[in-house]
Amino acid sequence: MTAPSIEYGQVSPMLIVLGVALVGVLVEAFAPRKSRYPTQVALSLAGLTCAFVAVVLLARDLRGGVGNSVVVGAVAVDAPALFLQGTILLIGVFSVLMIAERRAPAESDDSSATLDAFTPDASAVPGSVAEKLATKAALVQTEVFPLTMFAVAGMMLFPAANDLLTMFVALEVFSLPLYLMCGLARRRRLLSQEAALKYFLLGAFSSGFFLYGIALLYGYSGTLSLPGIARAIGTGNDNSTLALIGAALVAVGVLFKVGAVPFHSWIPDVYQGAPTPITAFMAAATKVAAFGAMLRIFYVALPGLNHEWRPALWAVAILTMVVGTVTAVTQTDVKRMLAYSAVSHAGFILTGVIAANPQGLSATLFYLFVYGLSTLGAFAVVSVVRDATGAEEPDMSRWAGLGRRYPLVGVVFSLFLLAFAGIPLTSGFVSKFAVFKAAAEGGAIPLVVVGVIASAIAAYFYVRVIVLMFFTDPPEDAPEVITPSPLSVATITLTAAITFALGALPQPLLDLVDHAARFLN
Repeated sequence: MTAPSIEYGQVSPMLIVLGVALVGVLVEAFAPRKSRYPTQVALSLAGLTCAFVAVVLLARDLRGGVGNSVVVGAVAVDAPALFLQGTILLIGVFSVLMIAERRAPAESDDSSATLDAFTPDASAVPGSVAEKLATKAALVQTEVFPLTMFAVAGMMLFPAANDLLTMFVALEVFSLPLYLMCGLARRRRLLSQEAALKYFLLGAFSSGFFLYGIALLYGYSGTLSLPGIARAIGTGNDNSTLALIGAALVAVGVLFKVGAVPFHSWIPDVYQGAPTPITAFMAAATKVAAFGAMLRIFYVALPGLNHEWRPALWAVAILTMVVGTVTAVTQTDVKRMLAYSAVSHAGFILTGVIAANPQGLSATLFYLFVYGLSTLGAFAVVSVVRDATGAEEPDMSRWAGLGRRYPLVGVVFSLFLLAFAGIPLTSGFVSKFAVFKAAAEGGAIPLVVVGVIASAIAAYFYVRVIVLMFFTDPPEDAPEVITPSPLSVATITLTAAITFALGALPQPLLDLVDHAARFLN
């Protein structure tokens, strides 16, 4: 048996992140407790930065080419994969900055007022003596950093996988750490653990569907390779029923991860229960990775069945936009409102996937980039609004007058909401225009009409929050905005600047995604 040849340089970004994750595990095992936090933060940021530089160098070396397959054809190093990996790494950097927030307000001696979102002892029973002792001892949760690195590595591999088995491995690599991190909230521990359990159980079911679909596609084509499946479909087996069922089951797996209707039920509960930095990380990075994998499945493996899968995705996209938008209108919790907003945005992004043309691919890549950064910024703002006990205040009614009392916070959060609504001069307007234009060119004009109507309805619940913050009197016990450390300030500032800049001057990124819109077939 000949040993496989592995092109380590081509997969170096993923190897760097995995290496950092493994070193982080060793730090947890052997480093003194007091030195773990600064070591893990520095290690994570350095690893993500180095991996991002490696992605840029690989993209430069493509030189207009379509890329190549490596690791015995298991991984595709092409322009879409590198763009998505760069986006995930950038989101990872901002997410680590949010996760690293541990600052307690200088004006308060109350340890409960800390901005640390994570429980000091994850193994302790909520409300137990062990948990109280850990809190009193000011223990700091640092296991979350290597878990984040493992998740990032899996997310990087997911959209770059060139065969279904590698894609399944990547799915599990980034899902398992997320299941754990969802249960690490410092406050409302039971709600957090419920969110983790619900995410784990439903995620396990979706992984089962995904794996069963892989088996059926293998039974049809005799290969797990995405280009090989495309060739098997194209060579003309008249009985494509097995392939259609397999494609449907695989689609269930990725549609669950993006939170599309009817596979969205986990989204609001998990987003609400998880620590807010993890919610932000999931909402941004998971969507990028899952849509990247979806694009590769439908554009590389299943283009020969597009007359069959496009109508099904039409129905899913319409349901997702309508259900996500209508349900968001009724929410009174800011995190749940943003969760249903994420569901509706999954429908908008699906319109770009359904276009099934190069314009749809480039528009989807653009949308994923700008939506991911805006989502991070929005949740970062949510994390600094606190009640009198120091806990996050997601109750929307208590945000009344927040913009009057804290104008800068109100303006920044309004910017993110306007971007979600697709208002001009924000990145959200350009991204929605791009996916709707691509869908129209792909013949999905009725879908575009539904998307425009859903966007108009969605503008109501975004503007409602803005009106609440600036034009409503605050309650007597109104929440406070606790000034975070420079870590969270950097995240909010940079994501807000990018959101505005890509609305006012989107052409450089549009040109970049146009050049990246070519898969390795």
